[in-house]
Amino acid sequence: MKQFFRFLTKHLKIAIVVIVGLIVVGIVVALTWYYAALQPASSSDTVRTFTIIGGEAPNTIADDLQSQGLIRSSTAFRLYLRLKGKRGSLIAGSYDLRPSYKATEIAEMLTSGVVSNTIITFIPGGTVADAKKVLLKAGYAQAEIDAAFSATYDHPVLAYKPASADLEGYIYGETYYFLKGTPVKDIIKRCLDELYQVVQENNLITKFNNQGLNLFQGITMASIVQREGGENLPGVAQVLLLRLKKGIPLGADPTYQYIADKLGVPRDPNLDNPYNTRLYPGLPPGPISTPGKAALLAVAQPANTDYLFFLSGDDNKTYFAHTDAEHQQNIIDHCKEKCQIL
Repeated sequence: MKQFFRFLTKHLKIAIVVIVGLIVVGIVVALTWYYAALQPASSSDTVRTFTIIGGEAPNTIADDLQSQGLIRSSTAFRLYLRLKGKRGSLIAGSYDLRPSYKATEIAEMLTSGVVSNTIITFIPGGTVADAKKVLLKAGYAQAEIDAAFSATYDHPVLAYKPASADLEGYIYGETYYFLKGTPVKDIIKRCLDELYQVVQENNLITKFNNQGLNLFQGITMASIVQREGGENLPGVAQVLLLRLKKGIPLGADPTYQYIADKLGVPRDPNLDNPYNTRLYPGLPPGPISTPGKAALLAVAQPANTDYLFFLSGDDNKTYFAHTDAEHQQNIIDHCKEKCQIL
């Protein structure tokens, strides 16, 4: 009899462990599904007008959102409303929604009566000054904008950024959709998130390291490549990286132009400032613009060439050279107008 009870007790413990394990696994699976189901239905930014009729049941509204491709799961949406205590708070009206919104964002819109959104567009190659103008035009107060750009942010994409450096180079160029009244700080955080996603998806930290650059330096170099432009960004990046490696001044005109504009002084190629890469070897103190994805990838994977010079010709094509003599000939042959502009 004792052996039977020992046998029973042993297997009962095993059964309890198994049951508890299954419960834990079930909870993890359920939570994983729940949070995944609240993510955007798709990446589409196409506006879809969604209307709630007065007295319409929450379950019907949730089902309609799913059938119109605005949310992934009506079940998760209903659960979210219930957990937030907002199941009976859906407000009748017509809303401009996008499948790229999270279900949580849509829920907030439908329960707050927000029927309009703020559309913010930052462009690759833009500066902090440009971003501030965009936000000012969108209706934000200058005081809030300045405070947000002066704030300190704890974000992995800001690794290696000196504390003295501002957010130049980090306001990732993209069109963003925000609920009306979204704080500027939250807009900036979204830009940092977007930039970091590009960094992670393309393994840029490792690839920058392979070029002898940390993340901040890689973004700085990419910002110069962005402003130099042209149809061959990897080629431009190769020249600048090789000059940097050899200790030759980068000679990138957009750097002195950037600091001259920032200081409000005339654009002078002889401007005595660390940002002037005609006079000072190495990288400038920080980015001169926000680089787009193509410029970031160009620095991460430059062309497999060994040129030391390049120029953008009057025909907008990029011409490369190994020696200064070749470069001067390219100026004569291809840059009669552009190269006269400081």
